[in-house]
Amino acid sequence: MTQTITLYGIANCDTVRKARAWLTQRGVAHRFHDFARQGLPADVASWIATTGWEPLLNRKGTTWRKLDAVTRDAVVDAPTAMAVMQRNPSVVKRPVVDWSPGITIGFDPQVWERLAGR
Repeated sequence: MTQTITLYGIANCDTVRKARAWLTQRGVAHRFHDFARQGLPADVASWIATTGWEPLLNRKGTTWRKLDAVTRDAVVDAPTAMAVMQRNPSVVKRPVVDWSPGITIGFDPQVWERLAGR
C-alpha cells in the first residue's frame, strides 16, 4: 500500500523548501499544496481537532507580528484561530504534512524518517 503524502505550506518558506528537498532526496512521493496559491484546505478543521489550534498558529512569524493587536488578542480558541488562519494563511506554522494517517507540524527529520518508512 502506497501512502499519499501531502505537504502543505508556502513555496517561498525556507523550512518548506528544506522539507520538500528532504522528501525528494529520499524518493518519497508527495504532493505540495501551496497556501499562497491554493488557500487553506478544508482539512484545517480536522487538523485543529487532531492537534489543537495552538500548535498550528505561528506566533513567531512575520505575518503574526504584522497583525494588529486587536486581531492577535482576539485569538483565544479554535474558531477565532481558524478565522485568522483563513484570512492569513501565512500564519499557519509550516510545513503541515498529512502522512495518511496522521499529521505533523514543522520539519523534524528524525520523526519524518520513521513516518516515511525509511
